[in-house]
Amino acid sequence: MARKFVEDRWWVRDGDGNKIASRNHGQGLRWRARYHDETGKEHAKRFRLKDEAQTWVDKQAAAVDAGTHLPAARARITVGEWADTWIEGYKRHRTSTVRQASTHLAIIKADLGHRPLTAVRPSEVRTWVAGLSGRGYAPSYVYALHRRLSQLFADAVQDGLAPKNPCNRSTSPKAAKQRAYVATTEQIWALYDALPEHFRPVVLLGAFAGLRVAEIAALRAEDVDAKAGVITPAIQYPAEPLKTDESKNPIPIPRELALQLRVNVVKWGSSTIVVGAFGRPVAPYTIETAWREARATVKGLPEDFRIHDLRHYFASLLIAAGLDIKTVQARLRHASAKTTLDTYGHLWPDRDESSRAAVSAVLDARKRPPQSGEPETGAL
Repeated sequence: MARKFVEDRWWVRDGDGNKIASRNHGQGLRWRARYHDETGKEHAKRFRLKDEAQTWVDKQAAAVDAGTHLPAARARITVGEWADTWIEGYKRHRTSTVRQASTHLAIIKADLGHRPLTAVRPSEVRTWVAGLSGRGYAPSYVYALHRRLSQLFADAVQDGLAPKNPCNRSTSPKAAKQRAYVATTEQIWALYDALPEHFRPVVLLGAFAGLRVAEIAALRAEDVDAKAGVITPAIQYPAEPLKTDESKNPIPIPRELALQLRVNVVKWGSSTIVVGAFGRPVAPYTIETAWREARATVKGLPEDFRIHDLRHYFASLLIAAGLDIKTVQARLRHASAKTTLDTYGHLWPDRDESSRAAVSAVLDARKRPPQSGEPETGAL
């Protein structure tokens, strides 16, 4: 139990136990509350009324006992100050990931940066979320900002800078769930034909291997094994680690595709599969510039159709071929089958009739009891 005391600064007891005025009598606030924290350090504060002093010291001592105690110096740290400290530790992640986090934090700091971490309440977070929507941010972006704020507070709690995280399910906006647009095979080949020849492997890698644009830009000739019929991504542009460990998984491809992917390597002697007009490696930005021009020529494609959306075609191709969820997950290099199901579950064939038939078989069997010597049927 934490040690705690409430003392009268104006009156003391003499050696005989008589109450006499102290040298502080009438000077300053009368009551002094003090307690010792988990490290043994003493903290003190003065109050006008004894009840106020007792309430404060009881609360602080209870926090020490519960392991949620925050010294005054820590309690004054603002959201903005903690965000600046937090992002420094976050810089171990990929450059693009850090850039995205920094963009989120800039908005959070502008809105909540002046608030002490300990003062932010769930009601304030809900008001902030509603305000973001009112300012025109897309639902998916509001959801991402709330998740970033929650991440910020979760780490603050872990570091002992906040008693609890004010972000929870009740403060969170609904995640925007949109079904991905799946291009038709005709649209895929129209994109392929519309791109300059040196950029055409972009379509092949996205639609038939499921690579992401940063992986496409960095894919090297040595990462495509035509003999074994596999692509093994190793890095993403410019020369950074892949998004996840699953992203390193090899992707089986037919030999015909492997040979098509080597056209630029043979023509230019390039180190990468995708090259610019003069046979040199290019950045995703350069690829996407050519992509937008090609996309505009293809009838029926959404204006925001991205290179990343070629992965949706790849997933639909695998599902239509009858591949199971775990195989599709492996080919898309998702970290979990849940991600695959959440994104592409609607593409699997409807099994309603199959389930009806299974139940019907059992019901029919009951109407027709088995004859002597005939095995019984039914569910196990």
